[in-house]
Amino acid sequence: MSNSVMSPPAKPSGSSRGLGQVVSKVPSRFLPVIATFVVFVATFGVGSARYEGFASGQVMANLFIDNAFLIVLAVGMTFVILTGGIDLSVGSVVALSTMIAASALQAGWPAWLVVITVLAAGSGLGLAMGWVIHRFGVQPFIVTLAGMFLARGLCFVISVESVSIKNPTFRDVATGTIELPGGVTITYPVVIALVAVIAAVYVLHLTRFGRTVYAVGGSESSARLMGLATTRVKIGVYVISGFCSSLGGLLFSLYMLSGYSLHAVGMELDAIAAVVVGGSLLSGGVGFVIGSVVGVLVLGTIQTLISFEGTLSSWWTKIVIGALLLAFIALQRIIVRRT
Repeated sequence: MSNSVMSPPAKPSGSSRGLGQVVSKVPSRFLPVIATFVVFVATFGVGSARYEGFASGQVMANLFIDNAFLIVLAVGMTFVILTGGIDLSVGSVVALSTMIAASALQAGWPAWLVVITVLAAGSGLGLAMGWVIHRFGVQPFIVTLAGMFLARGLCFVISVESVSIKNPTFRDVATGTIELPGGVTITYPVVIALVAVIAAVYVLHLTRFGRTVYAVGGSESSARLMGLATTRVKIGVYVISGFCSSLGGLLFSLYMLSGYSLHAVGMELDAIAAVVVGGSLLSGGVGFVIGSVVGVLVLGTIQTLISFEGTLSSWWTKIVIGALLLAFIALQRIIVRRT
């Protein structure tokens, strides 16, 4: 029998132990957002190393310019998903908003009245869906699916052809730019999208309504026992989603300068993907608007990489997004089990 004494296992290095301590001190609800930001930095870094001119301020600005409408949609979707719901109607509401705007402008309506009408239509549809979900206890998936069909059908009632927007006010806003230091330019829709993000962050984190949104997503029954206004919140998040969808539709009409019944087909899935990749749990109660914005930037960076490559089909964007969704859903399950 050997008299040799087994040596104790090697201790982890100081750097590994320090990294583990840092990660363990980070609240679990922040980990998905941090992971999303790391993915964004990594993908943008790959593009910067691979393609000349990728690491420029204008390329970063273009991510916001080309996705301003999607950022607004993701803001509204974040409110809904935080309560444990879902809204499948947002893409159709975007298309309906472009059709209402284009047809009303063509009929000679003033631009301010068109904007108010579009926002009222989207908010009204969201109010109707939220009321049905609460009043009759129907699953949000079914109600918003019906809303999706309704909004898309109304688009074809207005016109089956594309309607061009020739209104001077809309064209001036669409083509106008804002100069930033370093020769970088952004558009007015980017400013509108960022204002929507700031407003959403304020509502979610600094108001009673926002705190109730998180409480309902965590446990609606507990929130009700605490005396919180769960009914107002459950309906209100769909009003917010409808408002954001119609606002996104206005931004999309500025981006395309047209209204068309087949605009934004599948855009609701892009919004949901951005929110999930941004770290929001589909079960509700966990998520941040900033994470959803970073999720949109991740999707936009993937599209930019593929366009810089030039030899890949645009369908590779969907493939990569699908892989990211699976990865982030798996990460969310791991975090939930640990907590």
